[in-house]
Amino acid sequence: MNYYDNKETRSHDERVGSYNAVLPKVLNNAVRYSPSYKQLYKGIDLNAVQTIDELPNLPVLRKSDIAKLQGKVPPLGGLNKHSVNHYDYIFQSPGPLYEPGNFTNDWWGVGRFLFACGIGQGDIVQNCFSYHLTPAGHIFESGARAVGATVIPAGTGNTELQVRVAHDIGATGYAGTPDYLKVILDKAESMGIDLSSITKAGVGGGPLFPSLRQAYADRGIKCLQNYATAEVGNIAYETLPDVGLIIDENVIVEILQPGSGHPVEEGEIGEVVVTTLNFDFPLIRFATGDLSSFLPGISDCGRTNVRLSGWKGRADQTTKVKGLFVRPEQLANFKEKHPEVIKIRAVVTRNNDQDILTVKLETPQSGATHQYQNSLREILRLGVSIDIVSKGTLPNDGLVIDDQRKFE
Repeated sequence: MNYYDNKETRSHDERVGSYNAVLPKVLNNAVRYSPSYKQLYKGIDLNAVQTIDELPNLPVLRKSDIAKLQGKVPPLGGLNKHSVNHYDYIFQSPGPLYEPGNFTNDWWGVGRFLFACGIGQGDIVQNCFSYHLTPAGHIFESGARAVGATVIPAGTGNTELQVRVAHDIGATGYAGTPDYLKVILDKAESMGIDLSSITKAGVGGGPLFPSLRQAYADRGIKCLQNYATAEVGNIAYETLPDVGLIIDENVIVEILQPGSGHPVEEGEIGEVVVTTLNFDFPLIRFATGDLSSFLPGISDCGRTNVRLSGWKGRADQTTKVKGLFVRPEQLANFKEKHPEVIKIRAVVTRNNDQDILTVKLETPQSGATHQYQNSLREILRLGVSIDIVSKGTLPNDGLVIDDQRKFE
């Protein structure tokens, strides 16, 4: 089997030795160039953090911490080595949070994942991740360029046009959220257009459900998923279906007890915490908020890095819907704009392999459905259904996001 590079088949000792050689340089570089890291590590002896086993001596960095830092030191929170105009891109993700990016050298590391999907020179990839403000479209385009594929920068929506473009140009691969490819294929079928040229798919931004993977396999499409974030880029990726996700070679992953900096016992589910080996924008012990666990052994594909068991939910109530995060803070923002709303709950379900977001509102203004939909769409960047309920209907349990999807 071919591999992206020889890093993927290193021994455990070789890989750890490589990380241990780079980690002190990343830490020293961060403290030297970043006033925020210098303040964050004030009073900490970095000489005591020379190996990955000593990372627990450092504090965990959370998204909420980054948001506060960006408020004090805009726009990147003082975590960046370079001035803002050094970077090719500055993105805004929901929160809002700002992230930098560079056009060259597969800055986010997704090329490794797309290679595992079988995508490379000669392929034409229809990239259906968003190019608007958020980085997903650029992340996957960068990866596709790294493996020599041609990119159709399709973005999201306009499904009929997506079908025609894929057919006319001869797309052989797809990149996007797991369920949108099915929307495109179903639309093509209804239009009498043949899209059998698409045989490879690299998906992310949400869980790939077994029924959906099988539906693609039945159409002759090899579909694999990766796990990435806007801040970090590629964290882990599939090479074979349903046997875990192999951790990327350019990140260090810990599984910690949620809300703490302490590792869980082997095999237990905990929060995914990532340290990037990126000197341009280092993130050290960055808490993703996602839950997962390490799997024992190595993959049958021959790659030797540790595997994650997959996405097991959120350490907080935040969840992903159609590739975008929905956060309790966003719902609180909506409620501040609409003080007549007594209580709010977002319910996430699944129907016909698509995510459904319904927002239940306790409010006396029963005729304001359209107004509420527009307001939530502006805040969440997602379309929602509104269900106005009577006072006292929603339980008093502190839950504002109820994710009822089943991931097994």
